[in-house]
Amino acid sequence: MSDLEHYYRVLELEPGATLDEVNQAYKDLVFVWHPDRIPKDNLRLQQKAQDKLKAINEAREKLRSLKTKHQTTHHSPPPQQEKRSQTTQKPYSPPPQQEKPSQTTQKPPKQNSDLSGKDYSRANLSNKDLSGRNLSYANLSGANLSDTFMHKVNLRGANLSEANLFRANLLLADLREANLRAANLIGADLSGADLRGADLTGARIRSGERLLVKLVGTNLAGAIMPDGSIYQ
Repeated sequence: MSDLEHYYRVLELEPGATLDEVNQAYKDLVFVWHPDRIPKDNLRLQQKAQDKLKAINEAREKLRSLKTKHQTTHHSPPPQQEKRSQTTQKPYSPPPQQEKPSQTTQKPPKQNSDLSGKDYSRANLSNKDLSGRNLSYANLSGANLSDTFMHKVNLRGANLSEANLFRANLLLADLREANLRAANLIGADLSGADLRGADLTGARIRSGERLLVKLVGTNLAGAIMPDGSIYQ
């Protein structure tokens, strides 16, 4: 098996997958193998997760580098041999700087991490990667956040009433004083999240008697629970 085939296999992709497919596969696998999802006292699985993440990161970087290089080659200027014959005193003539942005369009501009107070009510943010963003006091009421990756996101004081957080990853998220009234939290992972003072009145967290939200290490001190009681 060639190195290239190995990298595709690590990301569970078929050879020739697009850059978008590579990026999506990377996010999916990081979600599965992130060490924060594994009990700290299970040293064997913690080590396995670290090894998996190392292989996943290496595979993505190698494939991204290859595809970016391929795109640059595909859009390269005419052969340098013709330029040398016209400018013998300058053996190397790099392309004009203006051409470079068109050769690196695969890299999006750096996204703003400070989104505090923004209005995203009823917005469709499903499957987005919002990890590490500052969304404190943002309006996300009724927003679709299903399968969204929000590891260590700051949602302090945010309005998430009636939001759909189905299978959302909220590992270590800051949700202090957040409004989660009538939100759908079925399948959400709130492990290690800070929910002190949050309002979960009417939030969906169960199917019958079965709890369907992951709350390992979650801080619920003072939170208003779905049934209206205050967590002690």
